[in-house]
Amino acid sequence: LEVVPPVFLGFPFEVARFVPGEKRSVQVTVSTSRPGVSGELSLAAPADWKVAPTSQKFQIDTGSQAKYTFEVTPPPHTASAPIVAQATVNGRTYDNGRVDIRYAHIGHLLLQPVARLNAVSLELNIRGRNVGYVEGAGDSVAECLTQMGYTVKRLTAAALTEDGLRGLDAVVIGVRAFNVRKDLGKQMPALFKFVEAGGNLIIQYNRPEGLKSDRFAPYDLTLSGQRVTDEQSPVTFLLPDHPALNTPNKITKADFDGWVQERGIYFPNEWDKHFTPILAFKDPGEPPLEGGILIAPHGRGNVIYTSLVWFRELPAGVPGAYRLFANLVSLGKG
Repeated sequence: LEVVPPVFLGFPFEVARFVPGEKRSVQVTVSTSRPGVSGELSLAAPADWKVAPTSQKFQIDTGSQAKYTFEVTPPPHTASAPIVAQATVNGRTYDNGRVDIRYAHIGHLLLQPVARLNAVSLELNIRGRNVGYVEGAGDSVAECLTQMGYTVKRLTAAALTEDGLRGLDAVVIGVRAFNVRKDLGKQMPALFKFVEAGGNLIIQYNRPEGLKSDRFAPYDLTLSGQRVTDEQSPVTFLLPDHPALNTPNKITKADFDGWVQERGIYFPNEWDKHFTPILAFKDPGEPPLEGGILIAPHGRGNVIYTSLVWFRELPAGVPGAYRLFANLVSLGKG
């Protein structure tokens, strides 16, 4: 038995990046499991985010889907805000989406979360244009890179060759990739050669237990269970003049405001001298942890291991996370 509303609403992706003061189109999908549903669709946004038109009428039938476009203009300054889709049907307003989860071991689960778009408005500079993405346990960082303005190429293990990596400025490896994939370890030498030739390799966090391979960097580093759980914990700039904190976006402590849930997890606690830590965080009463971002020059490129929770911050539309991650991808690029 499923108790469902007359309509389901949704956005193409959970986050959208805007340029301050500049209009951008936002698409909303309306679907239904009932015959002949009609109503009025609108977007609920903060007062300083302008939406046009104010509303649109719709009419859809069982099993069908319709798409509607609104023009959204953010305020003329850095800001982030939730934008919620709302449909009014027969005098009642609904704001739910629909997420069907189907796995053999648990059967069918239906979720109906709020149809929310995380909107982030910021000036963002990037260098390089083409980024490869290697899937891990699952995250939406690749889609967020697209929002930054990068052209993203999904890379299979078979594509981690000289030919498959040609033309890329950077490669990003998804969260916990080395915990869930057995095929990456033997492909890492090709990625290290890519770095030697001038590419950047960004490796997101892994858990220390259950690693399928520990060859995720050309130099040694040891993972731990250490984390910083206070998302408001103060940041210390260990190397304030490092390019990763200055180019192409000037990073300040304000870029660490508004983070969600935590700072980072499974920090490395030992690393080769080729790696340089650039930031430190600490939970109250705990010693500072310096392994959130480790950068090692390798040939003409850079290997970056980062335990900061980009997979949470980027989909949540945290402006500073976009600026800092763009700097990591852009490192050394003209």
